[in-house]
Amino acid sequence: MIKLAEILSLAVLDRAQIVAGAAGLEREIRWVHVIDMPDVLSWVQPGQFLLTTAYGWPREAEAQRALIRGLAERNLACVGLAVPKFFEHFPEAACEEAERVALPLLEIPWDVPFARITEAVHGLILAEQSRVIEQSEAIHRTLTQAAVEAESLQDLATTLGMLINRAITIEDMEGGVLADHALELEEDEARRTTRLQEKTPPRLQAYLEQSGYLRTVRAAHKPVHIPALPEFGFAERLVCPIRLKGELIGLVWIIEGARPLSELDVRAAEHAAIIAALHIAHKRELAAFEARLGFTFLDSLLEGRFEATPQALERAHLLGFDPNVPYRVGLLILDEPLPLSREGFLQRERFAEQLTQRLKFLSISPLLSVSLNRIYFLLPEHCSGERIWKSIARDGVSLAFGKPHAGIEGIQTSYREVLSLLGYLPANSFHYYETLLLPRVLLGDQEAQHAFLEQLLGCLKQQRNGEVLVETLLVWAQVGFHPVSAAQQLHVHAKTLQYRLARAAQLSGLDFADPEIRFQLQLASHLLFFQGKKFR
Repeated sequence: MIKLAEILSLAVLDRAQIVAGAAGLEREIRWVHVIDMPDVLSWVQPGQFLLTTAYGWPREAEAQRALIRGLAERNLACVGLAVPKFFEHFPEAACEEAERVALPLLEIPWDVPFARITEAVHGLILAEQSRVIEQSEAIHRTLTQAAVEAESLQDLATTLGMLINRAITIEDMEGGVLADHALELEEDEARRTTRLQEKTPPRLQAYLEQSGYLRTVRAAHKPVHIPALPEFGFAERLVCPIRLKGELIGLVWIIEGARPLSELDVRAAEHAAIIAALHIAHKRELAAFEARLGFTFLDSLLEGRFEATPQALERAHLLGFDPNVPYRVGLLILDEPLPLSREGFLQRERFAEQLTQRLKFLSISPLLSVSLNRIYFLLPEHCSGERIWKSIARDGVSLAFGKPHAGIEGIQTSYREVLSLLGYLPANSFHYYETLLLPRVLLGDQEAQHAFLEQLLGCLKQQRNGEVLVETLLVWAQVGFHPVSAAQQLHVHAKTLQYRLARAAQLSGLDFADPEIRFQLQLASHLLFFQGKKFR
């Protein structure tokens, strides 16, 4: 759109003067309208540049103030008055009111024909519209090409961001980041936090929901402007819904930054939303096929039916599975009654799709399987489970992981580990196998007790003279970590005890000064005492 400040640079207006309302020079002008009749308010439209001789204007000060207020309420861009004729200048009352409502008043010499002004301004507007249309078509062509070649939504976000030189985020309906294009100078605090947490800050998300902005966006089919929210470090934004067969599946966010958002940004957001919907539709078809293969593969892997033939391993590699990489088996549990209702089934499908998108965003091959109210998946050791939990955490959902293991048998071990947590996993929580191990030990879970002892002392047991080191640690714990008492009970010299403890710390990587480690050693000694056996 053309702003009033740009219009004033036209040669035809070089003798015109702004006499009031200069604060509104950034108003956008959509068209020029000449009106010289008494009932002017009935004829004006938002964004118009009104040209008038004021022949039918009132002469009373209060009526003039009311007229200026009425024009401002109709979002007029500017009033141009031909002077001197029916008025020598804009009346003082009109100027005072225009200053108050920031409506620009422009005095134009009487000898400048309105036809010349209209022609020049309309020419500028049409030239700008033509430029926007050309750029918009170029953006649409580039995004369409990107949709053909793109591997992910991230490619689309990068392409769009580079085309319009803006910071871009594509998010799901819970505020989780599906893709983004960073532009440091164009980012605000809310944007940086979102990128860091990979999700819209909960406080901001809650405000957008409570204030009705998200409700407006959900009902919209075109881009929606959201004003700046300084208390959240939130600059003005343009958000466009991504819809697929009427279903709202995501949002494209464009951040204002240092430059005001323009009509070109609006068009770009619309194009991006359409292309993103097409991309997602295509990926859904591929995902449905891949999911069938992935479900079959992962089910056979978890249940011990996978035969590691060269052909099977090649298919597994094509699906993204590397037997040499340690994986955790993840288990996402929905708080849905069994058997699943239609809504419960759809809920599970939405979570499976969201989890797939999240894994792809993290550059991880999505290997998933669903059963009842559960979703199983593989997560490489290098990726923390917290990065998954951040994007899906909400009421009615729990997430657990087994320990990381490599190889076919390792995956099955991690699967058994995560299944062992089912009776201990709190509602609406996230846990690793390791974090629930100690509570399970204290509750008398024998499998957990064995795993606990193996985790704490297993590496020492495998060392040369490892049984001696384990015995030394357990006796030391039993006597309350008193070195003299431990040495006497072991019938060794104090320096021998000191050497063994140092050796055990080196081999195990445990900090024996840590109260938590000391507690675990004492617990291990008590477990073995009550079991009436040694750790073997």
